[in-house]
Amino acid sequence: MGGTGSAGGHGTLSGQFFDAAIGLLERVRDEEGESVAAASELLADTVADGGRLFAFGAGHSSLAAQDLVYRAGGLALMNLLTVPGVVGVDVMPATLGSALERVDGLASAVLDCSPLRAGDALVIISLSGRNALPVEMALTARSRGVKVIGVTSLAYTTATKPRHSSGTFLKDHCDVVLDSKISVGDAELTLDAVPAPFAPASTVVTSALLQAVMATTAAALTARGIDPPLLRSGNVDGGLEWNDQVFEEYGDRIFYRQ
Repeated sequence: MGGTGSAGGHGTLSGQFFDAAIGLLERVRDEEGESVAAASELLADTVADGGRLFAFGAGHSSLAAQDLVYRAGGLALMNLLTVPGVVGVDVMPATLGSALERVDGLASAVLDCSPLRAGDALVIISLSGRNALPVEMALTARSRGVKVIGVTSLAYTTATKPRHSSGTFLKDHCDVVLDSKISVGDAELTLDAVPAPFAPASTVVTSALLQAVMATTAAALTARGIDPPLLRSGNVDGGLEWNDQVFEEYGDRIFYRQ
């Protein structure tokens, strides 16, 4: 879609981006309800059975994973599964992270050194779902008795070729798949004077989708008579004390404080 580039209003680029993001959020709300419920039940089952929760994403997909961890209003049991060099874009050069995503065998080595074990749940976020690292992460984790929730754009499975040696995508190795509906290329706007599409919305949509899962998980735990282990903001009165109690009760399932 085109635009004038001026600020404010639905006819401007900024307004068009907001409209595009809102449209994607509405699609996810309307089309992914059953998958959100299934993911929430899986996480609630894991918590109720004494399992631990982990989230992983590479590059910008890691932003949505990090948004779940040690989060005010979020589940205290969600831990970040880190892979050195691919979490965010702080590695130098940043392109190294992209290269590592395409390396076969890396995920198995990471899982060998991680606290992940049978009975745990792992959320894997990969927009394209085509690179070796997220595919192998899901495949290997499930083979070890870990439940896997994949967050990806299914559009990539028909428009791109997988890069893992198995010839499969992330979606092929998950217990539950959440489709972010992001179009191939992750760019919502075009302009005649700009030679490439721009304005990615995957972070906005993926984070919202996962927070919906977390909210529904809290409700699912409550329905079972289990107080959901939620964190409060440390910037409100009593928040730090509340969190200390949660950390004490669930310390054996929280790894970001060790």
